[in-house]
Amino acid sequence: MSTMIGGNGSKVHGGRTGWLRVVLGTAAILLVPLVAMRFTNEVNWSAGDFLVAAILLLAAGSALELILRKVPGAGQRLLGAGLLGLAFVYAWAELAVGIFFHFGN
Repeated sequence: MSTMIGGNGSKVHGGRTGWLRVVLGTAAILLVPLVAMRFTNEVNWSAGDFLVAAILLLAAGSALELILRKVPGAGQRLLGAGLLGLAFVYAWAELAVGIFFHFGN
C-alpha cells in the first residue's frame, strides 16, 4: 500500500477525495456571497452569477487537483499553481469589471 497515506487509506490527491474537496470548497466559497446577500444590499448576485462563479471555481479547483496529482516536483507544482491562480484572478476580474474587454455599451 505504498500509494496510501496515513492509517485511514485516503490518498493525498486524486480520486473521489480530490473531487469531493473541490466541490465542497466551491460550495463553501459560494456561501460567502449567499450569506452576505441576507445582510447587505451591497452584494446582489443573480442565479447566473452563482452559476458562472461555480463553473469558474470548479474548473480552477479541478485543474489544481490535476496539477498536484500529475506534475512531478514541488517547484513545478508551485509554478503550475501560481500560473493557474493568475489565470483565475484574471478571469474573475474580467468577468466582474472587464479589464481588457468591454462588452456592450
